[in-house]
Amino acid sequence: MSNLAKYNSFRETYPEFVYESYLYDVQSDGLHIVFTFRIGDYVFNPTAFIPSRRFLDFGSVGGLTDVLVFNIGMIELVSYWKSFCPPRVVVACGCLSEDQIGFWRRVFYYGLGEFFYINGIDAKLDDFMEIVCRKEGVRPGPFAFAPARGRDFLVPIGGGKDSVVTLELLSGRNGDGFSTVPLIMNPRGATINCIKAAGYDLDDALVIERTIDPLLLRLNGEGCLNGHTPFSAMLAFYSLLAAQLSGIPNVALSNEWSANEATVAGSTVNHQYSKSKGFEDDFRKYTGTFLSPGLNYFSFLRPLSELQIAMLFSRYPKYFDVFRSCNAGSKEDVWCGRCAKCLFAYIILSPFIPPSRLRSIFGHDLLDDPALEFFFDELIGRGDKKPFECVGTVDEVKTAVSMALERWYGSARPRLLRGFVPCAHRVSLSRVEAEHNVPPDLFNILLEHVQAAVVG
Repeated sequence: MSNLAKYNSFRETYPEFVYESYLYDVQSDGLHIVFTFRIGDYVFNPTAFIPSRRFLDFGSVGGLTDVLVFNIGMIELVSYWKSFCPPRVVVACGCLSEDQIGFWRRVFYYGLGEFFYINGIDAKLDDFMEIVCRKEGVRPGPFAFAPARGRDFLVPIGGGKDSVVTLELLSGRNGDGFSTVPLIMNPRGATINCIKAAGYDLDDALVIERTIDPLLLRLNGEGCLNGHTPFSAMLAFYSLLAAQLSGIPNVALSNEWSANEATVAGSTVNHQYSKSKGFEDDFRKYTGTFLSPGLNYFSFLRPLSELQIAMLFSRYPKYFDVFRSCNAGSKEDVWCGRCAKCLFAYIILSPFIPPSRLRSIFGHDLLDDPALEFFFDELIGRGDKKPFECVGTVDEVKTAVSMALERWYGSARPRLLRGFVPCAHRVSLSRVEAEHNVPPDLFNILLEHVQAAVVG
């Protein structure tokens, strides 16, 4: 049975998804959260846990906490909904306004764009999902939030180069009157090693431990529908809860301008939708209207391209051997060296880090690996789509390759670069985007570092 046939069949067999409940409890070791979702006879209970830290105030748990946890459940449910794609989602544990329902349907539809595309499902925004609430009325909000540490920033750390740049540029700036707290979801080798390289211990970080219900993994193995979900949207809602509990109102993400480019040319299918400025703007409006205007979520690196971020990252060699951006190798904390994400990271850094050092970071010369030719062609635009990974724009990749050729290589080119014609029109290293949500003082810091890197 094709995935499209499964989709249609599942929607008839399982017409309803129910968000039954959310529970949270402060215990001696931290805040425990559990959600309950139901599809037919299947019941899912994903959990989350925020361990105690000296800077967390669990005594602040109250009305805003309740609304934030409820909304976290709304974004968590999409991972379970996609197994059978029921046409109707019933929210039994809360109520939503029509504007809120509109927001959630957009997040689910565009956040699942890759899922629909890969599975051959021609879903429409108007009819792929109906959201109804069993409780009457409108949830109270927005709530007041008086931050305890108004000039501090939470910086989500994923273990890659982007969040490292944000952490470096915003950390240790006591003269500016602010500091940062790393935020890590499900700590792993790269995230832990990156904050240690920055001078933090794990006890200095706000940690969120999120678990997936094993039933979902079993259903995936049995042939239910599966695919990409908007992880960054989920992180966004968890980060607001982290902000409230820590008294830190500012969440500084590391999503770049390049995330706005569609993965499939000429479509709205974007692997990085929940990293895009469109999502960020929508989320900020939702937060200010329905949650709390005192919570400030923005992407610090939004004015920059992936190429500029790579340039800045190359100035911090202490991270070269600990950062990782490879999904395939994340569990083992390695670069797999065989995927599009590894190849992109190699290429985007290639103008700024000597080839010998890049080889030592990634284990071999990825530009000389014929097994990666397919991904290389996708990255430079020889096709109708880019790889379904968090990668930069086609123009950035072509610019990076052109710069690397001119800086490091003569006539003896690596295999993937043979026949490549350097591009005349290139992405600027000094130009920054004007449309962003970065506070003016932080934008000036960003601009100073970009200008210094270009000159240096």
